Amino acid sequence: MIDHDVLDAGLGDADDDDFDEAVEAADAQLPENRYLDREISWLSFNRRVLELAEDPTLPLIERANFLAIFASNLDEFFMVRVAGLKRRINTGLAVPTNVGRAPQDVLADISADAHRLQMRHADAWTTLVRPALADAGIEVSSWGELSAPEQERLSEYFQAQVFPVLMPLAVDPAHPFPYISGLSLNLAIRIRNARTGRQEFARLKVPPMLPRLVEVPHDPDTDTIRYLPLEDLISNHLGDLFPGMEILDHHTFRLTRNEDVAIEEDETENLIQALEAELLRRRFGPPIRLEVTDDMDDVTLDLLISELSITAQEVYRLPGLLDLRGLFELGRIDRPELKYPRHVPKTAVPFQPPEQNGRADVFAAIRSADVLVHHPYESFATSVQAFLEQAARDPHVLAIKQTLYRTSGDSPIVQALIDAAESGKQVLALVEVKARFDEAANIVWARKLEKAGVHVVYGLVGLKTHCKLALVIREEDGVLRHYSHVGTGNYNPKTSRIYEDFGLFTVDDQVGRDLTRLFNELSGYAIEKKFKRLLVAPLHLRKGLLRAIDDERRHALAGRPARIRIKVNSMVDEQIIDALYRASQAGVRVQVWVRGICSLKPGIPGMSENITVRSILGRYLEHSRIFAFDDDGDPHVYIGSADMMHRNLDRRVEALVRVVAPAHVKELTDLFDLAMAETTSSWWLGSDGEWTRHSTGEDGAPLIDLQERTMATVQRRRRARAVR
Repeated sequence: MIDHDVLDAGLGDADDDDFDEAVEAADAQLPENRYLDREISWLSFNRRVLELAEDPTLPLIERANFLAIFASNLDEFFMVRVAGLKRRINTGLAVPTNVGRAPQDVLADISADAHRLQMRHADAWTTLVRPALADAGIEVSSWGELSAPEQERLSEYFQAQVFPVLMPLAVDPAHPFPYISGLSLNLAIRIRNARTGRQEFARLKVPPMLPRLVEVPHDPDTDTIRYLPLEDLISNHLGDLFPGMEILDHHTFRLTRNEDVAIEEDETENLIQALEAELLRRRFGPPIRLEVTDDMDDVTLDLLISELSITAQEVYRLPGLLDLRGLFELGRIDRPELKYPRHVPKTAVPFQPPEQNGRADVFAAIRSADVLVHHPYESFATSVQAFLEQAARDPHVLAIKQTLYRTSGDSPIVQALIDAAESGKQVLALVEVKARFDEAANIVWARKLEKAGVHVVYGLVGLKTHCKLALVIREEDGVLRHYSHVGTGNYNPKTSRIYEDFGLFTVDDQVGRDLTRLFNELSGYAIEKKFKRLLVAPLHLRKGLLRAIDDERRHALAGRPARIRIKVNSMVDEQIIDALYRASQAGVRVQVWVRGICSLKPGIPGMSENITVRSILGRYLEHSRIFAFDDDGDPHVYIGSADMMHRNLDRRVEALVRVVAPAHVKELTDLFDLAMAETTSSWWLGSDGEWTRHSTGEDGAPLIDLQERTMATVQRRRRARAVR
């Protein structure tokens, strides 16, 4: 059993060689072909998202939303994962993937799989969701399907709102082929000069600042809402852009570029300036995918392939609309019967004010007992946000320290830190400016915080700071008390409405001291390896989990009950997976609840027959991380920021906190029991890497929706308090 009071879980050097050698010896006995390819597994995750869009039992606008989510996910996959593989190939650093395959082979498999998925995605829109929307009175039409009066009104809109911002770019000896920005939607136009008879080419970018779906002026005699894609409107007014020219052909295309950021931090004195420069370079990353409409002629396609220096394998011919991210706009339609029922997050019971219109004292509630909140079922605004806002205005609060990985553009969290600094409090904000795709926004907030007098630091060289931590130091009767928050999700009020996450509030002195030491490490030069209730990456979080897994293995070998439960977004790290295999071989029951990538193979006789893997997708994005070990009747349960990936365990600062209150341990393990139950709707991972959806029972009735059940549980919790 681990002595958690002296667990070495910090950022310092590892020094337990005996444990490492024992692990390596055990790993040598495992079969070689024991992992699933991480890239193919990611595509399987996005296939599960697509299955939700194809599900006729889901609300219709939500199905359209899942089509948009699929498209957005796939864009990021190409910009980061595929781009990374290509970069490794092009630089000659073609290191084998996690399953020992050459990146060139994996890239070929990804291309074939992605082509199939994109065709299925396009088909889901054209044959399933679009017709169903039309039946419900929401039509996404083509120009030819509009009446003459509708076309006339849209032509007026074009002249007033669209035409002035269009910028057609000719391609000829005097005008080189223009730069095509990543993810932009474009028209490739072939025209004939009426005077010279020469065929010429032009590129026209569809303005991204305009609505992608243009609402057709409403007919008062019908309840039908009609939309026309913006590119269709532009295509039917090309004569206005090229007067005197004959329009021979036009087609839509879209380019994806490598948009991953790479910075050599150890050679960079000013990280902010280096990152700003890299963000400018990102716009010019090499092309990695070209999407075109399936009716594009060979002349136009050959020109694009040549000018963009892209291969035929990277061309995706698709029917229907390109860039279905535009379907996000349908969410603005006021048709509640076509959406998930509205859910208003409830205030966690301990943070509910004692009187109807009173204000809760967050600090008093936390002093009374640890508080565990579950977003979005319980309100972020009346818990995390209220905690920081009360700290900002409380005259007894002396200091606030917080990590910021991603936050929203109008963040009340950032404003609370600014207010605290301006009122004379000591405020430290650790802003992670390397948060992928949020770099530019985080730079803006870092500058704003600095101007307000906040001490802004950017973490440790070579590491992303991904942990979710807030610490408030308050003077109470001459004694300084630590109020701590450790979460699984970002301090982002907007995503907190759709991301499922947990957060623990506590005044436990041990947690407070742990956070103080960790913040000192992140902001200065103090080195403190010993933490009491935290497991901290990069060096010791993995080791702490490996020890906990090995303890369960030992319990099983000794004939004692043993069980491991892990909930993460991704399960890729080979050392963790191998430890779970060894535990399974010893008879430990292992349950893994994963949202996205899983490289673990469950159900293999002699290796993983005791391992079960489930995935749950729904209206909320499952984002929390939970690690639960039975530990011979003394459950050790952690929540925190770390996924089981190399980047999280080796190249990020991550933190898990142990949850100790029996009621909180029960809440987390009960949630896990519900997720893994055969009566709950979920996807099951087979030993062959295939995910199978289980959403209905043998009688055809729908299985339990975990997220709906959790909403009801939280609602009852509030009612029980009201009855008291």
